[in-house]
Amino acid sequence: MNALFLDRDGTLNERLPGAYVRTWEEFRFLPGVLDALRILSGHFERIVVVTNQQGIGKEVMTVEELEAVHTRMLREMEHAGGRIDGVYFCPDLATVAGNCRKPGPAMALRAKADFPEIDFPQSVMVGDSAEDIAFGHRLGMYTVLIEGKEEDAPRLERMQEQINARFPSLSAWAESLTQ
Repeated sequence: MNALFLDRDGTLNERLPGAYVRTWEEFRFLPGVLDALRILSGHFERIVVVTNQQGIGKEVMTVEELEAVHTRMLREMEHAGGRIDGVYFCPDLATVAGNCRKPGPAMALRAKADFPEIDFPQSVMVGDSAEDIAFGHRLGMYTVLIEGKEEDAPRLERMQEQINARFPSLSAWAESLTQ
């Protein structure tokens, strides 16, 4: 496979339902994620994070706060033997017309501009939401659902044909690639 696109909240770190991860102290890697990234780094030419962050648009956090969290996240990943080649975020509110949020393709197109070798049909999107699955599906990617976002269950049920695989965690999916 060519590139791996990863959602952040609920895939790499614990989601804070109804709130936003604004500081490093609020960021918690999900169990096994650092080991999973080490494994995945050997399977993919490029690994990027694509994350909707409308907390910026709501003015409950700043771009600088988000970037500080991402800087520390990347350092911890690298220290554990994994890598992320790029982090793309959308600060727009969901209600803004023409926003850059998933499931729209804007963040993927930014990644491809930075890494022209990315081939969407040869890539994988891993995430925990209906938006993540729709994002990957629209771009022709193989989609992997990380189960657990209960509030999306009804929408995901209607999207069965867009979900190529389901796993309880990123680490479970990464382990399946080694077998």
